[in-house]
Amino acid sequence: MAVLDDQPRSASASAIGDTEVIFIPRETLRDLVKDEIRAIFTGLPRPPANGHVPHVVLIVGVNGTGKTTTVGKLAQLLKASGKKPLVVAADTFRAAAVEQLEVWAGRAGVDLIRAREGADPAAVVFDGIASGKAKGRDPILVDTAGRLHTKVNLMSELEKIRRVAAREVTGAPHEVLLVLDATVGQNGLSQAREFMNVAGVNGVVLTKLDGTAKGGIAVAIAEELKLPIRYVGVGESIDDLIPFDVDEYVEALFEVKW
Repeated sequence: MAVLDDQPRSASASAIGDTEVIFIPRETLRDLVKDEIRAIFTGLPRPPANGHVPHVVLIVGVNGTGKTTTVGKLAQLLKASGKKPLVVAADTFRAAAVEQLEVWAGRAGVDLIRAREGADPAAVVFDGIASGKAKGRDPILVDTAGRLHTKVNLMSELEKIRRVAAREVTGAPHEVLLVLDATVGQNGLSQAREFMNVAGVNGVVLTKLDGTAKGGIAVAIAEELKLPIRYVGVGESIDDLIPFDVDEYVEALFEVKW
């Protein structure tokens, strides 16, 4: 049987040799694909329940994805919802990264825990969690180094951060969010696989959806890796991080007609 998109109004069938051909209107075919994509996202795991205080969130990803700015935007979003987030600058390898995060934390109006350049990132996380407990901050957002997923030593450092967090708060890190550039294509899958293996990623933040990128890689990640998309970045301002909405996402994928 073959399916052809060739009729403007109603579906019909005919035969070509031994093959039955079904003609489906363009709009009907588009709606069928939309429903299939929605079903992929609907079957994904729910975000982990916030059963521990403080709720510790690691934000991971490679350089250039907008990870550090995403931390600031997430702090703003959570603060607006009534929470009292604390940001921890665990990317100690680049002074510029800490300075950038300090600017975004200031914009969001949240506290920042930082250390000198070159300090042990796991030690900074330890200090951050201790400070969060003392000040009643929740959640604790940890910005990690913008590491390449192929660098084993940096991934080992990430494992150490996880161990420290787990020792200080039961079940931590409770969320590990991977920040992905919506324009990366299939390379996003390899990044997600590596970070799942090493960092225990259980959610994705998709950035740079404000440009021409439709973020189709999100469908592949959801289908193949069963990772939920938690947030999407849709602009440059501090309020341009929003919770992922599957219906809005699917409609955006099909803005340009086939």
